[in-house]
Amino acid sequence: MMRPALGIVVVACATAFSPLAGQAPLRLSFAEAVRHASGQAPAVALATLRIDEAIARVRQARAALLPSLDAAGLWVNRDFNSRSLGINFPGIPVLVPSFNNYDGRLTATQALFDWSSAARVHAASAQADGSRADAGATVEGAAQAAALAYLRATRAQALVAARQADSSIAAELVVLAQAQRAAGVSPSIDVTRARTQLVAAEGLLIVARNQRDRARIDVARALGLEPGTPPELTDTLTGTLGAADMGAEPGVVVAAALANRPDLKAELARGTAARRTSSAIRAERLPQLGLEADYGANGLTVPSAIATRQVALKVTVPIFDGLRREARLAEQDAVAQESQVRERDLRQQITADVDTAFLNLRSAEAQQVIAAEQFRLALDELSQARERFKAGVAGNIDVINAQSNLIRARDTDIDARYAAASARVALARAAGVARTLH
Repeated sequence: MMRPALGIVVVACATAFSPLAGQAPLRLSFAEAVRHASGQAPAVALATLRIDEAIARVRQARAALLPSLDAAGLWVNRDFNSRSLGINFPGIPVLVPSFNNYDGRLTATQALFDWSSAARVHAASAQADGSRADAGATVEGAAQAAALAYLRATRAQALVAARQADSSIAAELVVLAQAQRAAGVSPSIDVTRARTQLVAAEGLLIVARNQRDRARIDVARALGLEPGTPPELTDTLTGTLGAADMGAEPGVVVAAALANRPDLKAELARGTAARRTSSAIRAERLPQLGLEADYGANGLTVPSAIATRQVALKVTVPIFDGLRREARLAEQDAVAQESQVRERDLRQQITADVDTAFLNLRSAEAQQVIAAEQFRLALDELSQARERFKAGVAGNIDVINAQSNLIRARDTDIDARYAAASARVALARAAGVARTLH
């Protein structure tokens, strides 16, 4: 019995020195993990900041249509050549002596008609809409990443429970084999086989616990938590884990996806922005009308300064700019056409994503039913083999084979439940409702 005891000590030590041991766990359900990732994941925070940047660019574009006001003060001390000004009269020196000039002035400008700048405001607004849609796509991706990380952690947790059950069964078989040998109805090799199975089960338990702890770290990273914060998962691989708020028919889900997918909304916004930018470039050919006014004081000394003012109405008519405007317009038209191609392809991809997700879900659910039946039969096989061993009509090789079959069946059942839950998450992502996963 020393070897089994040694294995148990090794398992306990591995758990005690785990990087997550000794810390207060954070209880976390599947729905809570998805909500946390949708609102506080680092990628979501960065996407929110990009929205702020886009809104700021809208304000920058709008500034061209708003009035501006400047204040300036000037002091000049100069002399000049009177001949250079066309002054060539007797008695007037060629070099006029230096003198001071003081000037303080307020200048205001206002665009009265600038259709190009107005179109650029609309283009910037479309870009801001695209940034909001991109943020929605980021939220969907963060929710999916957190959901899958949670599912991997629950799978690892289920494997730990499975390996614990395997170890318990192996320990019972060791006791049974020793009792059978003591009764003289079983050879020593049966005890050796049983102990070998127990040691192997304990080794697999150590590996499973390590994988569980690593999966919990992955969950913390997906949620933007400190890696040393050990989340305690409150949900298990049930038949409803990973469900979302959406319809049950592929046609309904496809229609909803085409209306809700944020990546499609982002592409539509980029196309709109490109077309509005083209309109802004075309509007540069139109005349621009602006008003400028200034008011200030001017004089040779500050006390002698007198008020002066100026009002100007300016009309600018673009004539020729070296064909730069036409080149920029051709570039933006190409960008708009690229967006149309991507939009069409994305619509087809969304339909394919939903159809594929439904196929995978139906296959995973069918496999889950088969795996559950296989697991039930493996339990019956082990029970019958154990009864035959107790009755002394067979050696424990049948029990060990049945135990191996049970281990494989248990793992298959866990993998099938994990695959079904992952398929539900993939379907929600394809439908654009990953943030509603629960």
